[in-house]
Amino acid sequence: MALLKVSGINKQLGTTVVLQDITFQQKKFQKLAIVGESGSGKSTLLKIIGGLVQPDTGKVLFENKHVEGPNERLIPGHPKMAYLSQHFELRNNYRVEEILEYANKLPEQEAETLFEVCHIRHLLKRKTDQVSGGEKQRIAMARLLIGAPKLFLLDEPFSNLDNLHRNTLRGVIRAMGEKLGITCLMVSHDPVDALSWADEIIVMKSGQIIQQDTPEKIYRQPVNEYAAGLFGKFNSFTKAEAAAFGDVPKGYGNRKQLYIRPEAFTLAPKKGRTAIPGKVTEVSFLGNSYEIEIALSNSLVTVRTDVNSADKGDTVYVTFKK
Repeated sequence: MALLKVSGINKQLGTTVVLQDITFQQKKFQKLAIVGESGSGKSTLLKIIGGLVQPDTGKVLFENKHVEGPNERLIPGHPKMAYLSQHFELRNNYRVEEILEYANKLPEQEAETLFEVCHIRHLLKRKTDQVSGGEKQRIAMARLLIGAPKLFLLDEPFSNLDNLHRNTLRGVIRAMGEKLGITCLMVSHDPVDALSWADEIIVMKSGQIIQQDTPEKIYRQPVNEYAAGLFGKFNSFTKAEAAAFGDVPKGYGNRKQLYIRPEAFTLAPKKGRTAIPGKVTEVSFLGNSYEIEIALSNSLVTVRTDVNSADKGDTVYVTFKK
């Protein structure tokens, strides 16, 4: 049974259509991510789900009960949902433990587990002006989680964080479901965060859902160039063009137009029936791999390899990995 049901949601601001016929479901403990470019409507959708913005038409059901919007409820928000905004605030001149005690609805042992999960145990005695931005965000999450929500709505939780705090936060969000039993719905524009965390991804463009599937299918079988571009570099070929490089690697689908990731290609030692010659125009070091841009006779292709085997200006032979 679905924990959350979103049906036919529409929202318009003036002459601008923000959301158009949004419909999907989320099961209990399912990790669902909503991705899209800025202005695609994903944050507005999250607020409507949480009862913070009123839709023009459509319904949101949580545990099979209607979620009231601000036009129907004196104090906006759903008591069993927590919403973490991109622009969260913490009161100044308060110790962290004071802020958390005020909101606490959990038994002592469960609260202790929550502090450990959020990596804030060592911050409890500090004042809120004595912690970093990443630490403040985890404190803000703990303040919401300590109210024992059943659904946690996360609006761009990784924005403006350095790599250290991003990695810590990834672990915290993953542990919410595993250790705290809380279902999470996350809006994000970062493909790494969505792909590595979600069970299912919804792709939005101009207020509409254009694709909904598993992370692997979203990554390897995007419906169009927009969806492909959200998740990193890609090579676009027709099915006939791709066949020149050999058998298309499993997982890239059977559409007329294929969006094939750079790691699906490799460099062959010599020219062959499915090894297409080209000239290297750029080599980029990415840390754990290299990206090689190659000009073919009538197109460009990007190849990602573990080892640098070519220099700018070299003639190489491109084929699919076996």
